Amino acid sequence: MSRKANIQDWIIFEDDHYIAINKPPYVATLEDRSSNLNVLAMAKDYWAEAQVCHRLDKETSGVLLISKSPDAYREAAIQFEKRRVKKIYHAVVEGLHEFKHEKIDLPIEVRSNGPVYISHREGKPSTTIVTTLDAYREHSLVAAEPLTGRMHQIRVHLAAMNAPIVSDLLYGGRPFYLSSLKRKFKLKKFTEEQPLMKRVALHAFSLDLQNIDGSELNIKAPYPKDFGVLVKQLEKYR
Repeated sequence: MSRKANIQDWIIFEDDHYIAINKPPYVATLEDRSSNLNVLAMAKDYWAEAQVCHRLDKETSGVLLISKSPDAYREAAIQFEKRRVKKIYHAVVEGLHEFKHEKIDLPIEVRSNGPVYISHREGKPSTTIVTTLDAYREHSLVAAEPLTGRMHQIRVHLAAMNAPIVSDLLYGGRPFYLSSLKRKFKLKKFTEEQPLMKRVALHAFSLDLQNIDGSELNIKAPYPKDFGVLVKQLEKYR
């Protein structure tokens, strides 16, 4: 991602109180040691009082809400804290699954670094609702709604359901290669096949909450190129 990236190119909603962007993958939400590019700094360049209302992992794409005033930030923070914000993520997972509003209630233990764990002794209550949107040959597209906000919650919950997310090496997901679907797949000489998606196949698809004036905000983020290509290829060769 170029350092010349402009947050205005990512805006999918804006009014007097909030900005919503479709965050590209590989951009940190807050300051990150490994990169000079982060949403908060870019947002402040665009709007001096901007504050990020929640976080997305660096690899995760999708809807990210930014407030334009302290009052707007406070209003959003209360809704996030009281779990009034509805967040829907889309993920491509391994295996054929028929989740129908499946409630995953598994406590998660977050340690200082590395992966998180399902722990009935040390974990904090964690709930995710999962629904299958489509099924392909060996993969499924699912919608996941986290009712709590634990670190890596969706990733570890799906892995616990034998549905690890594609390319999520930390929780048992494997890279996806087009050659696994395409019978006459050929590579150019002296080249090695690359995974169709090089990051965890997780996208923050929508965010529903109440605006300061009482109106409903329903924001959806289209798939970025890599996620869209993965879904199209799975559809094509189902």
